Amino acid sequence: MSIQMRKLALILIVGSPSLVTADDLTSDNMRSLDGQVQEIKSDVLNIASELNTLEERLLFPSHTEVSLFVSIAEDEDFRLDAVQIEINGELATHHIYSFKELDALQHGGVQKIYTGNLTTGEHKLHVTMIGKLKNGSDFTESGSFSLTKGVKPKAMGIILAGPGFGSDRIQVGDW
Repeated sequence: MSIQMRKLALILIVGSPSLVTADDLTSDNMRSLDGQVQEIKSDVLNIASELNTLEERLLFPSHTEVSLFVSIAEDEDFRLDAVQIEINGELATHHIYSFKELDALQHGGVQKIYTGNLTTGEHKLHVTMIGKLKNGSDFTESGSFSLTKGVKPKAMGIILAGPGFGSDRIQVGDW
């Protein structure tokens, strides 16, 4: 048994009526202490989870919450390097994609890129994507969209497509 475990055992046992030294600890006592330590760890993890949930509810009340999700249109083979999103002329978020993230998006994955608060009413959403075509040339596409926020939480999808998809390379819609 390590010195640190003995100290921990002594600290936990000090509250008992009789003083017990580290040498007096039996394997049954150690197992009991291990069980108590595991129970305390479990309680701490549960409290942390509850605090995270509470924090999310406080930071993003349901009546002001807006979530934006990004996906790539089917059968697209361009390389998405980055996405930038502005709401009402202010940078809301930007993301540079790793190979694994891009691979997931190209295979039908969806990324939650933004969660924030907006007041009820009309808002301006501006999306910019930066990527590279199969032939190696760089491209940048941008689009501006209206976002109407009601009383309920709002979820919107942003579908990205490379050049050749038509005029709607960036599509935004409610989810």
